[in-house]
Amino acid sequence: MNKNVMIKLPLAVSAALAAGSCSKVLAAGKNQPTVKSRPNIIIIYSDDFGYSDINLYGGNFCPTPNMDRIGKEGIQFNQYYSACPISSPSRVGMTTGMYPTQWGITTFLNDRKANYNNKSNDYLLTDAPAVARSFQAAGYATGHFGKWHMGGGRDVKDMPQITEYGFDEYVSTWESPDPDPRITASNWIWCDDDEIKRWDRTAYFVDKTLAFLEKNKNGKPCYIHLWPDDMHTPYVPNQKAYDEGHDKKGAFDAKQNFIPVLAEYDRQIGRLLDGLEKLGIAENTIVIFTSDNGPNPSYKNARTDGLRGQKGTLYEGGIRLPFLIRWPAKIKPGQVNDETVLCSIDIFPTVCALAGITPVTNGYTLDGLDMSKHLLGSQNRKRGRAMFWEFGQHFVGQPYPNNPYHTRSPNIAMRDGDWKCIVNYDGSHLELYNIKTDKFETTNVAETYPKVAEKMSKQCIEWFNLNFRRYAGELRNPAK
Repeated sequence: MNKNVMIKLPLAVSAALAAGSCSKVLAAGKNQPTVKSRPNIIIIYSDDFGYSDINLYGGNFCPTPNMDRIGKEGIQFNQYYSACPISSPSRVGMTTGMYPTQWGITTFLNDRKANYNNKSNDYLLTDAPAVARSFQAAGYATGHFGKWHMGGGRDVKDMPQITEYGFDEYVSTWESPDPDPRITASNWIWCDDDEIKRWDRTAYFVDKTLAFLEKNKNGKPCYIHLWPDDMHTPYVPNQKAYDEGHDKKGAFDAKQNFIPVLAEYDRQIGRLLDGLEKLGIAENTIVIFTSDNGPNPSYKNARTDGLRGQKGTLYEGGIRLPFLIRWPAKIKPGQVNDETVLCSIDIFPTVCALAGITPVTNGYTLDGLDMSKHLLGSQNRKRGRAMFWEFGQHFVGQPYPNNPYHTRSPNIAMRDGDWKCIVNYDGSHLELYNIKTDKFETTNVAETYPKVAEKMSKQCIEWFNLNFRRYAGELRNPAK
């Protein structure tokens, strides 16, 4: 085994299996002129956010008027999926417009030894397509404020800087190449000595976002990632809750602390929207709200509106998420789209199309589709291509936990039209569901529709073999 080579995957290895060939998006090597009329774009990528954490999707934990406002003043999509049910690969999928398995990111990035054991790279390679790089090349000011988790932290010290992925400015957390010392006083995600306390982090990132927009409001348009820690545990709403709960096991996972953290998150989204109004740029600013993956804990699937599974599973509760978009200048308010199936890998080509810029792909073919017409509300139809997922190969062969809320699933999935197949890469635990009639995945119909199950499971395994298993030997050095 060659341990000195990072996983370097061939161009568009998944395209041939994605239910048809993917049309190639050519790289744009030259800077494009800045056009002041181009929209600002803010992508709010929440952390571990449940499908029904907010009221628009059936949540009743607390009022969420500001997050709801994005959908009410634009479009609410009810069939949006993340590229993976866990943080790092999800973020890689959104960033690159490609399935994260192609870039050797298989689960959340950890220390070098864990990454090696998980057959994962330590960070996203810099020659990967990166959406911010496309906007930077087109004359946008680019900023990243919040969690990164695509390389850096723990004992990984040789990762690229965030600027190498196309960002002019950034402020990030511990799991990044250059964490902000005000929020990372120790070598961990948070601690008592952080200047900006856990309960003030989202406000801090919103402040940074608004300051960046204000600085550029009379110059370049802005492309921004606002990637808060919320709603990832620990739930620490204030100093009192910390003082009362820091010695109690499970206190920072408890619903009594989750609810005020969700309420505060909503308040900060309101500050962001109000800030856009005060800056006079709300009309021509696209705001997208979604998450990296489903919730943990799920409070017995209360956070998924009853959808099966949670973070770390390929059931709907782990990968189906809220997706809201608002653009007052272009999008008619009050729309709800129940038909169009979106995926986070679509965000890259779609926001480029909305801004009228050419994606910079470094010669790679994007797996995502340009869904800009759907996001503008001019089309409302189902997806024309299958989607694939991979997560949890390290669980294959282990017994499934006896848990009615499904904290584990087979490790490969595919959705094609209304059919969804889930299976392990060795062909075990084959499951088939019709998502239109059974979105809660209660009835496995693999034996009822054996031809559909056989065809889709074969496609799943072929996709996995082509995208990952061929390259399993080409990993970075493990920890010494």
